[in-house]
Amino acid sequence: MDVSDVRDFFRGDKYLMLTGVEIVEAGEGRAVCAIDISPEKHFNKGGVVQGGVTYTLADSAFAVASNCGHLLRDETDRFITVSQSANINYFAPPKGKRLICTAEEMTRGRVSSVYEMKVEDELGTKVALMIGNGYTIHLGR
Repeated sequence: MDVSDVRDFFRGDKYLMLTGVEIVEAGEGRAVCAIDISPEKHFNKGGVVQGGVTYTLADSAFAVASNCGHLLRDETDRFITVSQSANINYFAPPKGKRLICTAEEMTRGRVSSVYEMKVEDELGTKVALMIGNGYTIHLGR
């Protein structure tokens, strides 16, 4: 699957588009997303990246990774995987100017799935780890 096809599909995700999250790579069960961070837009009162920015990036990478399989299959039925729950652990504030999240499918059943999202900056600083549970919904034909 070409990443431009995935980007076209997610143009309908207004929140993802407004936040500046970039889809770097995408494939069935895997995605890499990134966001450029700046003190003017993303830092909290403590002078570090606000946790919601990191969470948004990880959740966006989860959405891309968990839905690429649906895009790959040419089916008359439509499906979407949504987040059922997520847990994030923050390790350190980023030292760089770009956050990068790699989402990987850990397991997938008929309707439930589990994904791991690792967030780092471009300098290799380990920023956060999220584990997310997905639930696949049948939208019909």
